Amino acid sequence: MKKWIVSMAAVGMIFALSACGAKETPKAEPANGNPAAQQVKLVATNFQFDQKEYKVKKGEDVTFSLENKQGLHAVQISGVNVGLDNNNKTKTVKIDKAGTYDIVCSVPCGQGHATMKSTLIVE
Repeated sequence: MKKWIVSMAAVGMIFALSACGAKETPKAEPANGNPAAQQVKLVATNFQFDQKEYKVKKGEDVTFSLENKQGLHAVQISGVNVGLDNNNKTKTVKIDKAGTYDIVCSVPCGQGHATMKSTLIVE
């Protein structure tokens, strides 16, 4: 029994020492594979987004991501092919037309659902 304990301790020490010398794992690229895309993080709490408006540049890739900080929400952006929810938290699109687009919660989330809106401004 003592030999087994000593052997397991030795294996653990070897593993720990090899992990210390391991190279740092590179940061993961966004799910879209385009790290150069503009990033728009939509943080949702009960009945509001973290910003009243989000601005992006027209004609460039934009990666939208959704973080549900409070409650369960999903996002639709009028006129833009973006639908985010707990299963699809990021999406990259290119918006070629300048303008103002409505961002809404697309999951009935409670009493304040109807007022859970924001704006995307494409310049």
